[in-house]
Amino acid sequence: MAKRIQFSETGGPEVLQYVDYTPQDPAAGEVQVENKAIGINYLDTYIRSGLYAPTQLPSGLGTEAAGVVTKVGAGVSGVKVGDRVVYAQSSLGAYSEYHNVSADRIAHLPNAVSFEQGAASFLKGLTVHYLLRQTYEIQPNEKFLFHAAAGGVGLIASQWSKALGAKLIGTVGSDEKAERAKQAGAWATINYQHEDIAKRVEELTDGEKVAVVYDSVGKNTWLDSLNSLKRRGLLVSFGNASGAVTGIDLGILNQKGSLYVTRPSLNGYITTHQELVTASNELFSLIASGAIKVDVDEKQKFPLSEAQRAHEMLQSRATQGSSLLIPGK
Repeated sequence: MAKRIQFSETGGPEVLQYVDYTPQDPAAGEVQVENKAIGINYLDTYIRSGLYAPTQLPSGLGTEAAGVVTKVGAGVSGVKVGDRVVYAQSSLGAYSEYHNVSADRIAHLPNAVSFEQGAASFLKGLTVHYLLRQTYEIQPNEKFLFHAAAGGVGLIASQWSKALGAKLIGTVGSDEKAERAKQAGAWATINYQHEDIAKRVEELTDGEKVAVVYDSVGKNTWLDSLNSLKRRGLLVSFGNASGAVTGIDLGILNQKGSLYVTRPSLNGYITTHQELVTASNELFSLIASGAIKVDVDEKQKFPLSEAQRAHEMLQSRATQGSSLLIPGK
């Protein structure tokens, strides 16, 4: 018997249950991973709440973890029992002691990167990779706006931006978070609690505004994001932390300067194992070199049994950077 988190109805953090289960052997094309550290992502709260409802209930939760391969299914090559691995984009159920994952979703974890670093950075790091390197290719010295710069994705983006020699302007909700983002490599910060975002962007860019805005907040920042863009600029909307953007009159894009909007996701950028390997190699080389640090605050490492409390903290905006669930803690 092993332990996992599941939920039988969608709703708040209280629907998460810590239960016994019997791990199944991996199917053909799958490997079984004993999870050592499990990544908590804002996406998990969308699934738990029903915004992105699971196909069936009861359901497991979580798509990202790092650990050791314990079993290998038929037809799998390139992965063996005992390998250190990390995965994201798995089927739901990573909030567990053991999880069966498609071998195509597995990346080898270099010895220079710990299980906790792997689980804290993989999904978020792959997200930053497609945002800054593919959706729009950030150039050295380029100024751009990135919302929630002290969040898990934001802190990696701040560090990656600095590694690229670019100038990330990050929005934050407190002076403490501003300091955290600047330490990570943000060129400038805007505290949205008492500063006008678009006005500050204009000031920081000498009236030019920016060519690209990365927005995971959604509803509350939609207009601020559009107003921060220069003519023919691109708004990259990749999350809905404050609620979804709905009912948009596309004419607003014309009025504000023939703007572009895209709504990308990781699944649209990493569709093959080779694409996964390419992106993860770039991420892990930056972590191994120290250009990107993903050390997790001890207060944000939760026993697997306390997933409820972890979700409460995440949604209260009380966390900074990544949070983890640790089996057996």
